[in-house]
Amino acid sequence: MMNRVKKLIFLCALGLLALGVMPGSASAAEAGASPYTVLLPVIVSDSGSSSGDTTITLNGDSITVTGSGVTVAGTTATITAAGNYIISGALTDGQIIVDTDDEEAVNLTLNGAAITSASSAPLAIMSAEETIITLTGGTTNRLTDAAEYVFPDAETDEPNAALFSNDDLTIGGGGALIVTGNYNDGISSDDSLTITGGTYAISAVDDGLRGKDALVIAGGDFTLDVGGDALKSDNEDDTTLGTIAIAGGRFAVIAGGDGIAVETTVTIAGGDFTLVTGGGSDAPLADDASAKGIKAGVAVHITGGTIAIDAADDGVNSNSDLTIDDGVLTIASGDDALHSDATLTINDGTIDITQSVEGIESVVITINGGDIRVIASDDGINVAGDLTGVDYRLFIHGGVIAVYADGDGIDVNGAIEMTDGVVLVHGPTAQDNGAIDYDEYFTISGGLLVAAGSAGMAQAPGNTSTQNSVLVRFGGMGQGGTQAAGTLVHIQNSAGEEVLTFAPDRAYQSIVVSSPELLMGGSYTIYLGGSSTGTVSDGLYTGGTYTPGSVYTSFTINSVVTIIGGGGPPGP
Repeated sequence: MMNRVKKLIFLCALGLLALGVMPGSASAAEAGASPYTVLLPVIVSDSGSSSGDTTITLNGDSITVTGSGVTVAGTTATITAAGNYIISGALTDGQIIVDTDDEEAVNLTLNGAAITSASSAPLAIMSAEETIITLTGGTTNRLTDAAEYVFPDAETDEPNAALFSNDDLTIGGGGALIVTGNYNDGISSDDSLTITGGTYAISAVDDGLRGKDALVIAGGDFTLDVGGDALKSDNEDDTTLGTIAIAGGRFAVIAGGDGIAVETTVTIAGGDFTLVTGGGSDAPLADDASAKGIKAGVAVHITGGTIAIDAADDGVNSNSDLTIDDGVLTIASGDDALHSDATLTINDGTIDITQSVEGIESVVITINGGDIRVIASDDGINVAGDLTGVDYRLFIHGGVIAVYADGDGIDVNGAIEMTDGVVLVHGPTAQDNGAIDYDEYFTISGGLLVAAGSAGMAQAPGNTSTQNSVLVRFGGMGQGGTQAAGTLVHIQNSAGEEVLTFAPDRAYQSIVVSSPELLMGGSYTIYLGGSSTGTVSDGLYTGGTYTPGSVYTSFTINSVVTIIGGGGPPGP
């Protein structure tokens, strides 16, 4: 069999959050599997030949067919039966149509095919149980549609993409496919679209890759330049559909709309992504426009991959839940970098937010691990939202978190609970913001907290904490005492042992420190200035030797929260 495709079905743990399985597979409960497991089809192409294959040869302004299952009318070839079809050559103005009611798959092999249509879609799958397209290795294939389609009547609006399918469509192989969508979308399926391999260059006036029910990508190399959304699944009628699952591939995306847009759930388990949306993070955005890096109506679940986002809108946005288990994310955004309307959970991974208005925002934020760095023109971490009757909470149970904020460093319209991890806050300098700002309570029982900023609204953890803290207001409540950016704060105990050496990135008037090394009854000295030979990361020095600057003050821990420099209590 020549270039015939075989389908292998295997279990791929993609971690789909709050989603059972892909269309056509058994439910997770029925399969006895985790609800976060999905069946992912993989396509393997064979070499060899088969006398049963039908060849369709495109001759510029005519079509030659060898075999059965195809009717030809002028420059239009219509495939009417299931089977294997090999397409090669060029068609200057014509069309390949698939229209069969057979219950078996139509296998199309593009073997150096170039099809242009001046009135419609060059490849339109109007009816088929399933269509599988193989891109022959070493070949380049091209599909170019018309800027305006000619439909048989006013009620007809399909096809609407250069490569269009009414039914399930799978594309794989080792070749290349160049798609120019002058009318609407590049590649679109009204059922599911699965891509297992190949090289793709897609330009389209609207969306690039669309699977209405599901878009599943196991691998491939994708370059997309589109006016709408780059990757899209938009079934609004079935809450189990409208999903995207990506296990691998390389994606270079320029999109006028969203980079990845999904009606329900998107899961990313691997891949290399560069997503530029709406012109990038410095571009203006219309009030009614959406240009997010990743957008989901229900949930975003990231378990791996390398994702670089430069978005005029949010970097990653979910209307409900956002979970990051692993991966490397670099985000520059014109609004929030990471946003969810209900819950946002970070379990691991590397997250570098290089530009944002608010860095991380949700009603409930839980950080269990990861290496996180946030630069924000407003709040670095913001626990806020529009939900009523819920507890607004920030939970920190691990990870290393560095925040550089012009607004509040950490702003919680509720309570903070910290049990472990390292939190380093630089800024703000304005008196109407604070390095830490919370409404209800802040309990800390472990980890290291260092927060330097202005003094006017400085808060420390509360007296219900089990780990001790110190709040230092240099020169009193917002009056003088400003320390220059980079001025070391060094705290050591009575034995001369280092508790903290820290260099705030910007000018500061206060600092909050909570550490397991601040012991009840212990005596400590604060130094300002000096130098350290230690290793520095986000202002925190470890190891090395501290050369003293000037002594600022000495103090003794006699309560859970020690306040130096006057002012009121540390907070609730």
